[in-house]
Amino acid sequence: RSKFLAEQVALEFAKGGFPVVIVNPTAPLGDHDFRPTPTGKIVVDFLRGAMPAFLDTGLNVVDVSDVAQGHLLACERGRAGERYILGGENLTLQQIFGKLAEVTGRAAPKIRIPYAVAYVAGVASTGWAAVTGKEPRAPLDAVRMARKKMWVRHDKAARELGYEARPATDALRSAVEWFQAN
Repeated sequence: RSKFLAEQVALEFAKGGFPVVIVNPTAPLGDHDFRPTPTGKIVVDFLRGAMPAFLDTGLNVVDVSDVAQGHLLACERGRAGERYILGGENLTLQQIFGKLAEVTGRAAPKIRIPYAVAYVAGVASTGWAAVTGKEPRAPLDAVRMARKKMWVRHDKAARELGYEARPATDALRSAVEWFQAN
């Protein structure tokens, strides 16, 4: 929500002639994910064996290095007032786990959770987190977002900026290696 609202302000400045170029990264993965980000947490949880099942959802996964390069290209070549999606590959969560299994040699989860079960878990997890002050295991907002596959294309960034994205497997491998080392 905050990113959307900030983008609206930036677009207003662009209408006034301010040279604003907007980039919209998808789900970046890679090294130096200190927090980790929500997509990095998927990798960490997989490595810890804390992902016994999955939802039928999807993300557009992109290497964080490609996103950084996309920012530079937008600075150099982007048109003021325009938005550029910095994305990579559209993958289901099951495909992401399959690629993580290939990279790590660990088994991918095989159980698909129905959305209704995930929703109830999200309500309970978020409620319990409010009581304990800890982060919810299955945040309700994340469960709601997972209802739809968040797939996009980055054709405009490729065409206008010269943006290119490596295969998602590269980003997953980089993230795995960094998380295992750190």
